[in-house]
Amino acid sequence: MTTIRASCPSCGDVDLTVRDVSVRVCANDHSGSYTFRCPACEMAVAKHADPNVVELLVSSGVKMAVWQLPAELWEPRAGEPISHDDLLDFHELLSDERWFERLTELVDTEPSA
Repeated sequence: MTTIRASCPSCGDVDLTVRDVSVRVCANDHSGSYTFRCPACEMAVAKHADPNVVELLVSSGVKMAVWQLPAELWEPRAGEPISHDDLLDFHELLSDERWFERLTELVDTEPSA
């Protein structure tokens, strides 16, 4: 059985099996990471993995999952970023029973030319 040595921030080096480790690779930018639960302290650990580390882990039998960044990241952005004060104002708005009506009154509903 293959033994994988990894490092826990609390316990230091630990020995794991391929079933203890999982690899994730982002389909958009090909960045990789691996995760495991420390057998000593049971803390969940996640670490960045260079492509050669991903290849080594997968070739050893570690299962790999491929994921994608959310589509919202590519949506066009307009206006200023929200501030802490904006968030507090929104929270106050939601405390009113008529929050939806008040919110729609604040939004410009006219189509742009």
